[in-house]
Amino acid sequence: MWQRILELFSDSPSQQKVVRFLLENGFGISGDGKVMVNDVEITASALSRAVKVDRRVVDTTIKRIREFQELEPVFTRLRVTPDFTDVAKHLGLSVITILPKNAGDKNIVSSAVSVLASYDLSLRQIFVTDPYAVEKPRLVIIIDGQLPADALQKLKNLPAVDSIIL
Repeated sequence: MWQRILELFSDSPSQQKVVRFLLENGFGISGDGKVMVNDVEITASALSRAVKVDRRVVDTTIKRIREFQELEPVFTRLRVTPDFTDVAKHLGLSVITILPKNAGDKNIVSSAVSVLASYDLSLRQIFVTDPYAVEKPRLVIIIDGQLPADALQKLKNLPAVDSIIL
């Protein structure tokens, strides 16, 4: 579906930028064409400032999204979920960011979770950024407490792991 969305907007890099921003951030579109963050409306002007495009580009992009029947179920159902990455330390949590060698490797998540499970660590959040939506895909795992040093070494030794950021 990502490829299809990018194809639909390939004629307008600025509109493609708006679509990518909406998807990356979980911003949806209401039935009447308003940009929504869950149940909160975001103005086209505010969105245009965030994306650094003219407000008319945002308006045109939203209109085009609504014209593509295949996109309606995607954009009307997007929801934002909290990301504790930036507040983890204030909550007593640790953030493990894994940068993969190949984002298409299907074993990245399972192998990392397996290592953490072997240490009986509580996972609070886990998410993977989509390689079609971001330039540098990553796996982010937020755990209770601190990551043991030997668990970090085991994560680093996983074949799919390029690097780890704590």
